[in-house]
Amino acid sequence: MTQDSLLHTSGLRKSYGEFLALEGLDIDVRPGEAFALLGPNGAGKTTTIKLIMGLLRPDSGTARLGGLDCYSDRAAAKRVVGYLPDEPDFPDYLRGIEVLRFVGSMHGLDKDLVESRVRPLLERLALDDADEEFAMNYSQGMRKKLALTAALLHEPPLLLLDEPTAGLDPYATRSLHALVREQVDAGRSVLLSTHLLDQAERVCDRLGILYKGRLAAVGSVEDLRAQAQMPDASLEELFFHFTGASAEELAE
Repeated sequence: MTQDSLLHTSGLRKSYGEFLALEGLDIDVRPGEAFALLGPNGAGKTTTIKLIMGLLRPDSGTARLGGLDCYSDRAAAKRVVGYLPDEPDFPDYLRGIEVLRFVGSMHGLDKDLVESRVRPLLERLALDDADEEFAMNYSQGMRKKLALTAALLHEPPLLLLDEPTAGLDPYATRSLHALVREQVDAGRSVLLSTHLLDQAERVCDRLGILYKGRLAAVGSVEDLRAQAQMPDASLEELFFHFTGASAEELAE
């Protein structure tokens, strides 16, 4: 782990029965950068994020967040992470605003501080008119926006965003991209998983190309061009170069 790494994984491996989901993953995420895990569905992106969140135990290898082991020290590690899952789920009996107040209380934030942070986020994500609705009635996009608001409440050093724009309309997608860059500009870090090449290139400083559970390449787009000796290559061309994947596989 480099001295300035906020998140570090080393030799991270996870299998489900005979299926190998992740093999020997080594990545570093530095303070003040957006890092994309880029790959098609089934590449190992969500498994990686669940290992970092301590929701899964690795078969071998380690994931460390701010020096804390993401599994054995998961309670402490979660305090410095804001997590947006691919498919957020909330209790049926809570309204949107109640979800956020509960999350704020779990992070030890007082009510006035929660309100002062929640309102601007809800307005920005166009969720302020629905905060008194039961979360069970939210659309997929609304659940994503509610979960993103919850993830940002305690202003964590690291945001983990799993396919964050799935279910979002173009306006909400643009707002999310702007929020990500603002977090990075404020010195925080973002780890974003996506299968969307344009999103990874537009939002992130560096990316790791993950394919069939293995890290095929890592670096900025310019780094990848240099590694591939393809100075004018698009990110799509680089993806195919490093993975040997077909266009059909990427579109799945």
